[in-house]
Parts: sequence; structure tokens; C-alpha cells
Amino acid sequence: MRRATGSGSQRVAQTILHGLLRRIRFDRLTIRDGPRTCAFAGEPSAIDPLEATIVVHDRRAYTAVLTEGSIGLGRGYIEGWWTSPDPVAVVAVLIRNMAPIDALRNRWQLVTGPVTDRIRMTLPRHSRQRNRDDIAAHYDIGNEFFTLFLDETMTYSSAVFEELDGNDDEPLADASRRKYDLLIDKVGLDGQHHLLEIGTGWGGLALRAAQQVGCRVTTTTISAEQFREANRRVAAAGEDDRITVLDSDWRDLAGVYDRVISVEMIEAVDWRDYDAYFATIEHCLTPDGFAAIQAICLPDARWPRAKNSEDFIKRFVFPNGFLPSVAAISESVARATEMRIVGVEDFGPHYAETLRRWRATFLSRLDAVQALGLDSRFCRLWDFYLAYCEAAMRERHCTVVQIVLAGSAAPTRLAAEGRSRVHPQGSFGS
Repeated sequence: MRRATGSGSQRVAQTILHGLLRRIRFDRLTIRDGPRTCAFAGEPSAIDPLEATIVVHDRRAYTAVLTEGSIGLGRGYIEGWWTSPDPVAVVAVLIRNMAPIDALRNRWQLVTGPVTDRIRMTLPRHSRQRNRDDIAAHYDIGNEFFTLFLDETMTYSSAVFEELDGNDDEPLADASRRKYDLLIDKVGLDGQHHLLEIGTGWGGLALRAAQQVGCRVTTTTISAEQFREANRRVAAAGEDDRITVLDSDWRDLAGVYDRVISVEMIEAVDWRDYDAYFATIEHCLTPDGFAAIQAICLPDARWPRAKNSEDFIKRFVFPNGFLPSVAAISESVARATEMRIVGVEDFGPHYAETLRRWRATFLSRLDAVQALGLDSRFCRLWDFYLAYCEAAMRERHCTVVQIVLAGSAAPTRLAAEGRSRVHPQGSFGS
């Protein structure tokens, strides 16, 4: 890396950022810029105090962060303007010190939000083709790429571990299967049922349900690569008589099913379409059935502002993605359906561990990634994306939940204990 240099405007940006960093309240962030080292420290956090280091190689990093926030932070890492021996710690320290800024932004949103929402509601909704293009931008990088860091189940969603003990004793594939089994249990799926899955991935849940329970499964995706690979895996497993893979948008689903499950797919649904999304689930569900969704969620207090803004993930990783909040989901379900939420369980720390393992495997296979024709800039993007998400989950800047929905005529007394369980942290409020 070249030694950091910069223009006058970049030096001004550096001065301003250093002034802001002197207000750090928790933990320690050190910036090494050529021969100069500056440390910014607050009180050590009571739990898991952190020391993070940024090495600046190009002073455009300062301007990028000052003018673009998290987008600029990510841009700088992608371009090699800054590096760190532990980017997870860097993002975590920044999150821990964002509370005053977040509170100010949330108060300002109370004034501007209603106007912004009204403007957004008048704009065209995302078309089916745009949704396909957005999904393709991420998932159609190629199945070969994802096999390099996912476990053998090809699960690209949070696993659920038996113990979060900080070691790798439990195989990630076992924890992925446990996540599927929890969802299967929570909806009371059995061999007589026909399950609809919205968002196939590479077929992990569909295969688990068919093989463990013996039910029929109809699953749908709009990713060309996932559609091809899921069909291949279903055929290889000899389950094509019980599993049907569709290439259909959720808005085009028809038929009635005994159970519905959707794992980390709602993040691709525009918040303006939440009512239509949950209405579709209800229309596809027998009145006495159950549905479950696994969703990456923002805190309720931050969602009204975040839904109309862009961050690093939306800009560089998931175009037009929208993380919901538990309150946004609850309000939409109540507004658009007669379904009831009967269970919420939070697994944020489990996602942090899942991401840690994905990133470790990814970094150990960089040569294989580049052999696919994916350059060093791409590798830095994915390194920072996985680090950014791990830090966000560890610091509860976002989380992941499983939410169980009961149809309008579903029995009020749930037969399975798993379906009546509500995690103490489940509501994940502000």
C-alpha cells in the first residue's frame, strides 16, 4: 500500500473527523496515517471492551466517510484507502458511539418522515423485472462462488447453534439444520402437509422438510442461478417427486397450502409492499394453518428513518434491500390480514457467529475466489460486507428473528411447544 497523501480538502476532512472522534465515549479507536498515530478513547465498555485500529493509505478515506457515512466507510475499504487488522472491531466501536447521533436523526425523522413517506408512496413500485435484476446482482454472482464459504447445506441465512461458546466444535451445517428444524417444528409441519416456501435459496429448507417430515414442498425463487442449482440438488437427492421448484415472483403465487415458511426473503420486499406480501401469505395459507418467517430486523426506533435512506449494504451489496422491524411486520400483519403473531424468537448472536464463520472461510479461500475471475476489489467488498454485518449483529444494531403467524381459524392452543415459545428478547424494541 502507498503512503497516505491528500489534498487540502482531504486534510480538512481529516481534521473534522478527528474532532468528532475526540467525542468517543466508549472503547478505543486508533488511526495510523503514515508516521502519525492518533488514538481516540472513551471509557472501556463494561462488557467486551474493544480496541480497534484503522490504517489510512489514502486520505480520500477521510472525505468519503465525512460525506457519505457508512457508504464512504465501505467505499474506502473496497478501494484500499484504509485497512484494519480487525474491521469487525472498527465497525463495532463506531456503532457503540453512534447513539447520540442516532437519537438526533430519529428525532429529525419525526418531522421529515411523514413527508418523505408520502412522497415515496407516490413513486412507482418496484417491478417484477427490477426485483429480478436486484436479486441477480447478488445471488447470480455464481453458485461456485457461494459454495466456497457456505456449509454443505448451502444455507445463506443465520444458523442456530446449540451453544455460543466461541469455538468451532459444532459444525456449521449442523447449526444450519437446527435452524430449519426449529422452523419446521414451530409451524407443526407433518407428512400430510403441503408446504409453500417463499425464497428457495439453494433448496436447503425444502430438502430438509421433505427428507425429515416427508411432506410435499413447493418452493419459489427469482434467482436464475439458485433455480438451476436447487433443481439439480433436488434431483440428486431423489426428492423431485415431493419438491417442486418454481421460478415465480411472490406476487404471482397461487394455490392454498397447509403451511408457509419464508427465510430471510422479506428483506428483498419494498416496505411499501409489506401489506401485499402478508396478504399473499394469508391467501396461500389454509385458515387453520401456520406460517413462519425468518427476518433480519432493524430496531423499531430506527426503522422509520432507515427505510427511506441508503447505507453501505444497499449501495454495494443488496440493491434496493429493505430491512423490516418487528413493529413494521406486526403492524402490517394486523392491517392487511386476519392472521395473528403467536411467537417471536430472537437469534441475533447466532447470526454474528454464523457471519464470523462465513468470513473466516471466505478469507481462507481468496485464491479460489480470484480463480473464478473475481478481483481483489470484489474480495475487499465481501470481506467488509461480512465484517460489517457481524459487527452489526454483535452490537444489536440489527438482529434476526423467527416470527410465527397463525391463520384466522388456527387453534388457539398450539400443539407444539416450539410454536408457543416467545424469547425474552423477542420484541427487539428500540
